[in-house]
Amino acid sequence: MTNVCAVIVFARAPVPGQVKTRLIPALGPLRAAALHRRLVRETLTKAVRSGVGPVTLAGYPSAGHPFFARCATRYGVALMDQEGADLGARMGEALKRALDRAPMALLVGSDCPPLTVEDLRAAARALGQGADAVLAPAEDGGYVLIGLRCFHPALFCGLPWGSEGVLRETMGRLERLSWRVARLPTRWDLDRPEDFARLRALRGAWRSA
Repeated sequence: MTNVCAVIVFARAPVPGQVKTRLIPALGPLRAAALHRRLVRETLTKAVRSGVGPVTLAGYPSAGHPFFARCATRYGVALMDQEGADLGARMGEALKRALDRAPMALLVGSDCPPLTVEDLRAAARALGQGADAVLAPAEDGGYVLIGLRCFHPALFCGLPWGSEGVLRETMGRLERLSWRVARLPTRWDLDRPEDFARLRALRGAWRSA
């Protein structure tokens, strides 16, 4: 049990017009929602293949959406609701609950195509080797993965979510807690129409590998 690392995948229900909204001008609401579904499925595939521990799909605004039920069946993952007044509260609550059941936990979003199975394994390995926290920075100043061995609410309260200051502020809070922190390579997430060229190049590399 000591090596088990729970993995939580955060995802919104794929309701057209409510997901990937910055891509809607280029794709339209239906194609944007279809892309979102594909990204969620790819993230779950990586989480399960990493083999680091049990995987939970945390759905918003509710895990009761039929898409989430299909994912649970297809990938053999648990479902849970995201609970909390804002993103930080929801992330904190999910990690707190995971750490009640496992000695380590990772949380990832579902919009980072370059995040790899090895990234997840490296994050779990860092925690297993004594890091109190592990982060995978995002190019936009946030992060695409956070992992913890213990919980502290200060890591999630009052952060400027969606801004370029999230990683910097989080690192500052971790430093004030005197926690040991590991960092993974910086990754990009898919939010803007111009990210599609990178997505196509990435998938081309996958096909030729």
